[in-house]
Amino acid sequence: MPLSAPAPRQLLHSRTVQCRGYQREDGLWDIEGRMVDTKTYTFPNEDRGGAIEPGEALHDLWIRLTVDNTFCIRDVEAQTDSSPFALCPAITERYRKLIGVRIGPGWSLKLRELFAGINGCTHMTELLGPVATTMFQTLYGKHYDEEDRKAPDHRSPPPVLNTCHALHTDGPVVQKRWPQAYTGSDRESALKTRPLLDDIT
Repeated sequence: MPLSAPAPRQLLHSRTVQCRGYQREDGLWDIEGRMVDTKTYTFPNEDRGGAIEPGEALHDLWIRLTVDNTFCIRDVEAQTDSSPFALCPAITERYRKLIGVRIGPGWSLKLRELFAGINGCTHMTELLGPVATTMFQTLYGKHYDEEDRKAPDHRSPPPVLNTCHALHTDGPVVQKRWPQAYTGSDRESALKTRPLLDDIT
């Protein structure tokens, strides 16, 4: 268990988010997300026959984005299988407004513009966050898995440099994997001793 032992406690709620990225035979990509909320106790619900039982999904939401190589959304399908209110599934069709939107800078702002307040489902919109990062992992992952087969000096630096601690351009990861993008104070000497860096693990 990665965390320390907890204080005595009782589980009340579980949320599971699962995202998957697929490469299609037609050259497009499908990115699918699912969110499921369950509780460990029975609680009242008028729209679901009077109560929702332990382990029965309070929310069970799906969304599929079909994107091209430029991260432009070409198609959207959203589905609400379980919800606390009978009216909830009526909003899923609105998510087709994402068709034509490009995932990238301004993504969160665009989601607020399209789906804030009464114009969307809070949970479906929230699910689009991990779906978007799964898209990047899928498309960039496929591209950079191929890049990794090249010698470091011939790899294209990824656009995610300086977006997290490990990928800062003056750090050891960039120095080893994308030496042409390395900005450390020892850049010149590092490039001269490049063959030695290949032995770093």
